Amino acid sequence: MSDSAPIYDDKAHVRGNLDLTGAEWIRSDEGAEDEEEHVEIAFVEHTDGVTYTAMRNSAHPEGPVLVFTPAEWEAFILGVKDGEFDEPW
Repeated sequence: MSDSAPIYDDKAHVRGNLDLTGAEWIRSDEGAEDEEEHVEIAFVEHTDGVTYTAMRNSAHPEGPVLVFTPAEWEAFILGVKDGEFDEPW
């Protein structure tokens, strides 16, 4: 018997089916050199009517893409603003 919690996958119907071909990728160039890697995001509407946030590395645009539901994206942004991802000094 496993002690792990059940997994709820609310993006199973999206995974592999989100059309990124027309995505308009946005990045912040603030404080970065042109040659550096950047995080890029795109807001992509799916056929289920939900707009997902996609995130990728500009140096590897054909590489993996993270996909966030609206609730996940909001939680991520709130965490960033709250300093959750700041490097320890």
